[in-house]
Amino acid sequence: MISTVLAFIMDTILGDPRSRLHPVALIGSGIGFMEKVFYNSRASQGAQLAGGFFVVAIVLLFVYDVTMAIIVALDYIHNLYIVLLIKGLLLSFLICPRSLAKAGNEIYYYLVHHYIHIARTKLSWIVGRDTENLDQPEIVRATVETIAENTIDGIVSPLFFFAIGGLPLAAMYKAANTMDSMIAYKNERYLYFGRVAARVDDLLNFIPARLSALLFIIVAFVLPYKGRKAVAMMWRDAHKHPSPNGGYGEATVAGALGIRLGGHNSYFGKDTFRAYMGDPIHPLEPRHIHSAIVLMYGVTVLAVVATAICRGILAGLWS
Repeated sequence: MISTVLAFIMDTILGDPRSRLHPVALIGSGIGFMEKVFYNSRASQGAQLAGGFFVVAIVLLFVYDVTMAIIVALDYIHNLYIVLLIKGLLLSFLICPRSLAKAGNEIYYYLVHHYIHIARTKLSWIVGRDTENLDQPEIVRATVETIAENTIDGIVSPLFFFAIGGLPLAAMYKAANTMDSMIAYKNERYLYFGRVAARVDDLLNFIPARLSALLFIIVAFVLPYKGRKAVAMMWRDAHKHPSPNGGYGEATVAGALGIRLGGHNSYFGKDTFRAYMGDPIHPLEPRHIHSAIVLMYGVTVLAVVATAICRGILAGLWS
């Protein structure tokens, strides 16, 4: 219970340090190594699918077991405060509200000061689409979409799995999500090899995505945003997203802010269209990035409180 609050405080103060020794960076290195072992471009589609399955299974089991071993080792430390600090620090590595806010605020800053070329560069660090020709409204759209979607897999989902299974389950989720971001692309290399990783990530995010939408709605009603519109857009548009989960963040945020997300995106020079979400009540402006960050932090606070309560209840049941 206390570890959850400490993790949020630590993330708020320290952020996400960039280091090769960061747990998520280590997981990413492990995934890269496993890809080299199991990927064969000349293999059949079935063999690539099987190779991807083994990567997912090995990585998830390894991360879970290593994290469980750390938890067991902490039982030998008889200072409760040190144990809570370590658990809080480990959990803080698995959530990213400050990093998400920092990325959004940087783009907001450069837009309002008319450094659109720098805003495009900063945006390219957090999205997969081509950014070199985007105008201000499209930069705002991409940033808000990223904040909305990453609130799910970067904050609510890790906290959800921590609530029901502690650090080992939360770390295992983070490994699955990292694999999705590394090998689950729909291109020639990963179409079959990354399919299992994509499906596992979809499955794990199914409940957290819908909980995130509920939290966004609560925050929209509490703060001066459009709560009823958030509900309406979630019901109307969330299912239109190509991901079974991503739309629950984007559609709800679009409704809360009275803006329209979705539209044409370019990936490696190829134009694609993503269904519109929300109604264009207001034109997209930099202020909507700031509003999306406020919504994200509101959801984070609610998720932290709910997780702390859940862990407290479970601790009482286990004692």
